Amino acid sequence: MRFLVINGPNLNMLKMRDKEHYGDLSLSELNAFIKKFCKEKCVKVKFFQSNSEGKIIDKLHAAKCDCVILNAGAFTHYSYAIRDAIECIKPKVIEVHLSDISKREDFRKISVIKPVCVYSVAGKGKYSYTEAIEYFIKS
Repeated sequence: MRFLVINGPNLNMLKMRDKEHYGDLSLSELNAFIKKFCKEKCVKVKFFQSNSEGKIIDKLHAAKCDCVILNAGAFTHYSYAIRDAIECIKPKVIEVHLSDISKREDFRKISVIKPVCVYSVAGKGKYSYTEAIEYFIKS
């Protein structure tokens, strides 16, 4: 089983962002946590991060995996282009968020990508990613 974890805009700045919402791990520390979890589950994982909507779309189009774990960051709330990319690719996509977007600012409560994802998990910090992986393994 192969996973691709895609992290969107500003997630490269995790350790510098609001710890209440995003935790205290850097992106490299988060990736190391996910990699260790995947190794324990005997699954392969690759990582990609971009602040560019187009590069995320290109990565989705080129995805050669069983499942994409996508934290689209702010693109979650308005990128119909990423939504359309998810809809037309073969790998299943699971939406993840470190923070609970349903309990944040009004504009963050809407996810335009959720309807085309097979599962969505938010508000569990780094465990949002592991729950997504567990979900796909069990499905």
